[in-house]
Amino acid sequence: MNQQAFDAGKAAYQSGDWLKAVASLSDAKETGEVNGAVDHLIGNAYMKLGRYESAADAYASALSDISYGKVGALSCNRGRALLAAGRAQEAVQALTTAVQDASYSTPYKAYLALGRAYEASGDVRNAGIAYRSAAIDENNPAPAGALSDLGSCFMRLGRPVDAVEAYRTALDFTTPLESQSKVYCDLGLAYVAANRMPEAVDAFTHATSDPSFVMSPEAQASFDAARKAIAVAAAKQQQSGSAPSDTDAFLAAAGYGAEVDPLDPTGASGQLIPSAEDTGFFSVTEEELVAQDKKDRKVKSKHKHRGLKVFLFILILVALIGGGAAFAYTQGFGWPTQESVVESLFQAKSDGAEISRYIAPSASAQAQAISDTLPVGAQATVDGVDRSMNETTVHVVAKLSGGGEQQYTVNMVRDGISWKVVSVNTEYSSQTGNN
Repeated sequence: MNQQAFDAGKAAYQSGDWLKAVASLSDAKETGEVNGAVDHLIGNAYMKLGRYESAADAYASALSDISYGKVGALSCNRGRALLAAGRAQEAVQALTTAVQDASYSTPYKAYLALGRAYEASGDVRNAGIAYRSAAIDENNPAPAGALSDLGSCFMRLGRPVDAVEAYRTALDFTTPLESQSKVYCDLGLAYVAANRMPEAVDAFTHATSDPSFVMSPEAQASFDAARKAIAVAAAKQQQSGSAPSDTDAFLAAAGYGAEVDPLDPTGASGQLIPSAEDTGFFSVTEEELVAQDKKDRKVKSKHKHRGLKVFLFILILVALIGGGAAFAYTQGFGWPTQESVVESLFQAKSDGAEISRYIAPSASAQAQAISDTLPVGAQATVDGVDRSMNETTVHVVAKLSGGGEQQYTVNMVRDGISWKVVSVNTEYSSQTGNN
């Protein structure tokens, strides 16, 4: 391999000069040479240029380098390229290979692309299965999108009730910074399809609370239809008389019709309600009265100890919370979180602030090297977290100030309940948006 050409290609890639990157990286390979790292970057550059056929070929060449590995990432990228090139069936095959690679750390990316490939092939059912797999992947930092796609599949399959649950779950996973209007709009359409008009109106109202969101003509028509249906139902109820009372509603739910009075001596079953004389109250013995008195005393004693029970309940609740905290600790969670520490580290570098507060004491000698690795003016986003109790690896995508993106791997160790950085490594073989 021509190392000088490879270094020039990497530099061009990082600066966003995709054409120069392709040219230099192509010169880096000797005639007949198989080099997965070079072809991976060439494929990424071709994707940036929108030359999807060429990208797919480059990823295929990278896959032929057995020593390079990264089957999952390369197959995912190749599947995306094939899908963009309009070769949906081939994309399905490539993406299926990606999700079957047990070493692939972010299978949700492949599942999302696989869902779109299945949709492009007209296989809505398998598309829904793929979106569900993407949503439940614990490495997926934002499952709301996959859940919304799953809801769309349910709607196309004529299963609006399932679509409702998918959209409602998607709302649970959205963050305050994310717009929920589109999800609420889709939820409204699902409610209309399920003939749940009041809930549909509520969902559409939430969607339109954002003045910047514009509903589609279909959604607006459904919103109008839902409001009209509610108005018609209210008018019919008003014409038929006053609304039923809560008691009437309860009795109706219990199986009593309007033609049956449950307080009638014959009741709904036709059996006579027993009179007071038939209850045995007037023939009770003294021994039975004493027994009843003891029972009443026990009830009163239980009431006296209610405060103690409340205290014990609170005590148990505190213990459970403590147990939950201990479990979270063993699972690699802490405060501040790994994501927060890493994002603050990158921001401090951009602001020219001191980064030593984020560095582990054991890595203080490497603080300058870590600082030199960090880009200035970059916008960092956490792309995945590999957690354990005492060590964590955070995958970061940084949008560089000069254009382009760069991936970093941040290694961290536990510091009390928080986390500190021990090293920051630059990843050249896998770029954001292209693995």
